[in-house]
Amino acid sequence: MTLTSTRISPDWPCQVKPPGSFDWERSAAKWLRELIPARYASYPALIRHPVLLARHAQLQVQQEVRVARTALQTARAELPMLGLPESVIEHTIKLYAAEVMQLQHIARSVRAVSDALAGRGAGR
Repeated sequence: MTLTSTRISPDWPCQVKPPGSFDWERSAAKWLRELIPARYASYPALIRHPVLLARHAQLQVQQEVRVARTALQTARAELPMLGLPESVIEHTIKLYAAEVMQLQHIARSVRAVSDALAGRGAGR
């Protein structure tokens, strides 16, 4: 087993092997495919070019962050009009807030993987 001196970001996803280790790009691509809609995951260009897959995953997660933020920002005003009890509204607001935080973490992780792929993939 080869040891690498590559520093791993604290945002590096545990599902992805460290850059420079055996088969790390494959583990990165597998993880990135899980973040995008299934129909995209089978596109040949995204399969052949992990950097392109990473770019698409970044866009996907950014959009999900925007959706979760909008849901959070509008929940207090819009959910009562649906006839939901206050307890459900409060729970939903907490859910959206937690989702925003989780998605922001995923976005940082995608960025770390994307940066590593781009650094190794200059000749692609």
